[in-house]
Amino acid sequence: MAEKKKNVLLQGGILAGAGIITKVIGFAYRIPMSNMMGGEGNGLYSVAFGIYGIALTISSYSLPLAVSKMVSARIAKAEYQNMRRVLVSALVYALIAGLLAMNVLYFGAGVMEKMYHRPGIERPLKVLAPTTFIVALLGVFRGYFQGHGDMVPTSVSQILEQIVNACISVFATWQFMNMYGASKHAASYAAAGGTLGTLAGAAIALLFIMYLFGATRKRYMNKVNPGEQIESSSSIYRGLFLTIIPVILSQTVYQIGYTIDDLMFGNLMALHEYKDEVVSSLQGVYNAQYNQLVNLPVAVATAMAASTLPSIVLSRMQNDIQGVNQKITQVIKVNMVIAFPSAVGLAVLAEPIMKMLFPSLVTYQTQAIMLLTTGSSAVVFYALSTLTTSILQGYNFMKLPVIHSAVSLGIHVALLGILLVFTDLNVYALVICNVIFPLIVSMLNCRAITRKIGYRWEYLNTFIKPLTASAAMGMVAFAVYQVFYEAFKNVYIVSVMAIGAAIIVYAVMILQIRCFSEEELRSIPGGRLLIRLMR
Repeated sequence: MAEKKKNVLLQGGILAGAGIITKVIGFAYRIPMSNMMGGEGNGLYSVAFGIYGIALTISSYSLPLAVSKMVSARIAKAEYQNMRRVLVSALVYALIAGLLAMNVLYFGAGVMEKMYHRPGIERPLKVLAPTTFIVALLGVFRGYFQGHGDMVPTSVSQILEQIVNACISVFATWQFMNMYGASKHAASYAAAGGTLGTLAGAAIALLFIMYLFGATRKRYMNKVNPGEQIESSSSIYRGLFLTIIPVILSQTVYQIGYTIDDLMFGNLMALHEYKDEVVSSLQGVYNAQYNQLVNLPVAVATAMAASTLPSIVLSRMQNDIQGVNQKITQVIKVNMVIAFPSAVGLAVLAEPIMKMLFPSLVTYQTQAIMLLTTGSSAVVFYALSTLTTSILQGYNFMKLPVIHSAVSLGIHVALLGILLVFTDLNVYALVICNVIFPLIVSMLNCRAITRKIGYRWEYLNTFIKPLTASAAMGMVAFAVYQVFYEAFKNVYIVSVMAIGAAIIVYAVMILQIRCFSEEELRSIPGGRLLIRLMR
């Protein structure tokens, strides 16, 4: 059992590490691409991706989870022929769902351009259309390997996909801007160039994982159990749908929120007589600058937590309630120790961050700085809502997070409509609602964890101490930047000084106020050194 637990944590850690790497690469390549695209191009790119995200969620997002769950269940019972039938059935589903999504996106691109009030969005949507088909097939093969307990193919294919995506996206955007920069459709071509990398990355990842499948086919596909009872195709498809549908509902609520924002913003801003290019530029600032920066620490925090969640499930299966509570506390605390300083740092250093990362996007730089300053708290709430959703799902409360997200989305949409129609907040309305949505989900999830699981929250160590240390860090970082900028007048040098001071202050504060116990510190790399420093 100990060896099995160790293997689960190892494989979970591999997948979590790959998630961190891909998110960092994704953030890094968007910076030069965003600078080349300009505000309007970023707006078209982000709206196209929002629509693509919906198509992907409905058609194939849940396939890796569904296939891995069904494959692993049949391997556990030595039902090897049924395992192969699951793979074939999932591929048939992926072919049908992927082709439908591809055709809807490609042939409906013109209709969506008018619906979203975004002239030029048709080109990037048509580039993204075949990607939905490729990703559907890719999801099946990733789920197949995960079902065998092997996370390496998925992890390597994700990293390879993101590297190709980054290179092609930046190059294609640069090439299209050189070719069509003087055209009135320059923003549309720039967005299409950016989406070309997504298509290329998915195609390379699919070829890579199909090669691995062919290379390992004999090992996995030739096993036979003479006494195996063969399942019917209808039973296999029923199992697929019962796994796929809850995940689709849960993720669709999240994804649809982004595209509803795009739809409402484009149409309701027209009531205030904003020009289309201004609306697209504001949307670009919100998605390419604000959202990108907010999502990075959230992705890192949740990826780190992913390696701990399997052990929570194992402890629950062993009826180790104390162990479950300790692990929930630890994983939430780690997330909050990352999320709080990230939110505070983004708020107090919003100006130098925007000047360093997006030097060419000066037209709406003031708005971008204000968006990051006022909306950085979303980092904390998104990290907490994502983690608490995973905890509830780990306890098989699959419907609760969906209900909570739906309730929050309803409030989000109603509030956004009111703010856009009756105020002139424009893009700031998006930020306000972006904070409200995960805040409500977090509150409802935390309430459910208390009532359904009986978990007792450690508010002092989990929330108050990280917030206190982050506040002290933020004051020091802000003071260092303001004082030394007057002396050096160089945003890069002074920002490095401010960030360095912030890291030192935060680390000292976290140790000084005993945020982590000695037992918790021993379980992390370098923990013994931290214990000596704390003492």
